[in-house]
Amino acid sequence: MTEEIQSKPLIIASNLAKSYGAKQALKPSSFEIPTGQIVGIIGANGAGKSTLLNCILGLSEFDGQILVMGQNPLQNRAQLMNDVCFIADVATLPKWARIDELLSWLSDIHPNFSIEKAKKRIIDAKIPLKNKVKTLSKGMMVQVHLAIALAIDAKLLVLDEPTLGLDIINRHAFYDAILQDFFDETRTILVTTHQIDEIEPILSHAMFIKNGEITLNASLDDISDKFLCVDVGDDLKIKAQSMGPIYSRSLMGRTTYVYNNQTNDSLASLGDARRVSLADLFVALASDGGENASGTN
Repeated sequence: MTEEIQSKPLIIASNLAKSYGAKQALKPSSFEIPTGQIVGIIGANGAGKSTLLNCILGLSEFDGQILVMGQNPLQNRAQLMNDVCFIADVATLPKWARIDELLSWLSDIHPNFSIEKAKKRIIDAKIPLKNKVKTLSKGMMVQVHLAIALAIDAKLLVLDEPTLGLDIINRHAFYDAILQDFFDETRTILVTTHQIDEIEPILSHAMFIKNGEITLNASLDDISDKFLCVDVGDDLKIKAQSMGPIYSRSLMGRTTYVYNNQTNDSLASLGDARRVSLADLFVALASDGGENASGTN
């Protein structure tokens, strides 16, 4: 049963696009996102990350087609949201509300929300339920938001820059709790973030967006196999350039070259090849000379 669930894509899009007047925020894109993965949606400000999430969540009209868990998010949004938890920012809780009041409202709104589970987590964090949100520290805010998110029995958790403004301790605590108490092989997490290096260790899949175009959509295993980089001295630069790098960067007398579809053996004459970090690969593909690798699967 588990293998059957994992074999079905969570999201299937065909020529999905979104325009705001003359501005095309998301260019026609066809892709699949697998079930049971932690997917990083990575792009610069204004690249189209939030637009893509809005289409997935049925928050925005779109052109083309998209199915989320087999449903059209515009036509079946109410039903779809029973299995979705969306966190845009941990600072978005209503500051005027009391925690216990907020939990009661959520219990009335979301059929899969467990108020008992949420209360237990908040009490365990030693946060009084009668406190108003505006009195909470950032760390407490994280705990309350986590309690709400993890009390929803959802199949899809969508995080849009969820730790913006938090210090590194609270960011780590947030992601640790998500991994321990939510994620399993039947559930999927979509997360947009600018903190690529920090989140890379927990990702199993990555999607890059540049100027509304999806330039990469692949598992991290496939990315590790497909993209390699090597540091080269001046004496080997001509040879390195002849092998068709997609990106290069010079620093302190050496140049780092990034290659697509080269092997360790083919690069051995240049030096020791290594895997490319997501941050470096993002810079490579986002540069003017970077190639589109959206076909990576």
